[in-house]
Amino acid sequence: MFDSLADRLSEAFRKLTGRGVLSEADVRQAMREVRRALLEADVSFGVAKEFIDSVTARAVGTEVLRSISPGQQVVKVVHDELVSLLGGAGEGLELSGKPPLVYLLVGLQGSGKTTTAGRLARWLSERRDRRVLLAACDLQRPAAVDQLEKVAADAGAGFFALRGSKDPVAVLKGALAEASLKAWDMVIADTAGRLHVDEELMEELERVSRVAAPAETLLVLDGLSGQDAVNVAVEFQKRLGFTGAVLTKMDGDSRGGAALSFRAVTGKPIKFLGVGEGVDGLEPMDPARLAGRILGMGDVVGLVEKARGSWDLKEAEKLEKKILSSSFTLEDFRGELKRLRRMGSLGELMAMLPRSMRPAGVDLDTSGIARMEAMIDSMTAKERLHPEIINGSRRRRIAMGSGTRVNDVNRLLREFRTMRTMMKRMRSGGLRRLPGMSR
Repeated sequence: MFDSLADRLSEAFRKLTGRGVLSEADVRQAMREVRRALLEADVSFGVAKEFIDSVTARAVGTEVLRSISPGQQVVKVVHDELVSLLGGAGEGLELSGKPPLVYLLVGLQGSGKTTTAGRLARWLSERRDRRVLLAACDLQRPAAVDQLEKVAADAGAGFFALRGSKDPVAVLKGALAEASLKAWDMVIADTAGRLHVDEELMEELERVSRVAAPAETLLVLDGLSGQDAVNVAVEFQKRLGFTGAVLTKMDGDSRGGAALSFRAVTGKPIKFLGVGEGVDGLEPMDPARLAGRILGMGDVVGLVEKARGSWDLKEAEKLEKKILSSSFTLEDFRGELKRLRRMGSLGELMAMLPRSMRPAGVDLDTSGIARMEAMIDSMTAKERLHPEIINGSRRRRIAMGSGTRVNDVNRLLREFRTMRTMMKRMRSGGLRRLPGMSR
């Protein structure tokens, strides 16, 4: 997320933080580089100019330039201004009111509304303990109803549709009646994608909105579209209005322009960022944490939250006991690989670490994890529990079954033995005496 922008800003600040004394000219030169980086990231010119002017006014002050670490002080000023640009404090969803509350998802076709509907339902269920019904109000796109039904199943949410209907208002009325009858807390209406210049479809959306009386109207935007996404937001704001935005595909080659310009241009908050491909790929927008990631400071809090969502406490306790008793097997190893993959791509996880903590030369290709899983899946249950029985013929069978080479199987077994030996040494070296490792 924002890798290119983060690299450019890191280079600009490296010249400042490496000096013990800074002049006003040094700061202004760095700010010119920051401005170029923002414009290349597709931040609107007006927003970039206002941001640089604000940072410069603070950064060339006596308090900063005469501080013990002026370079770090300048970075702090930039961080503070980035947080302000992104909205200051994160704004949550409206959850109060008489159920069922309605969330209306709007935006262009292909922006990711249907996927976002499922992700939002999962988030509301897991984080806010809400029962959510998804309403199939997209009657324009072929197979949109079927897609939402599958998304609802993946998210563990309810689903409502009127197959054959051509009227999204009728679908929404039916969904609201169903939600009231069966005590659903929320209804998320997945509407058809449309251009703001399509008068007929915009009038249809206005009718849906009047019936919905939504607690939230969320504009779903493709984060890869940069400044174009902000332009779309301005037009939707004029015609329909919305309470906040969800930026999708933010783990792709996003330059960051939409996220950095959105609040300043529309005055509305970004409430969520969509990442990855799974139903869990929704991150609440936190300006301070996002600013930290842009400046290479990482997002350790976000990393911990991902881990909490993937690792069950009871499973962790079982794993601890296996480590202490030296009974960690390939079966256990496979489970940990699957949990690691559920957290997201390795590149995204590494990006959440401060730059100083990121190991150099690490291959972030997740295909390596997939190959290891495939090899372990090709083993018998006995082989996973007792890898010492895996001889030459078994290795050839495992390699053939997993589409890998015998050398790959050898490497997997060698690395597993090394890891298990390390665990034994940790145990003999007093692991039991570490805080939290005994019960």
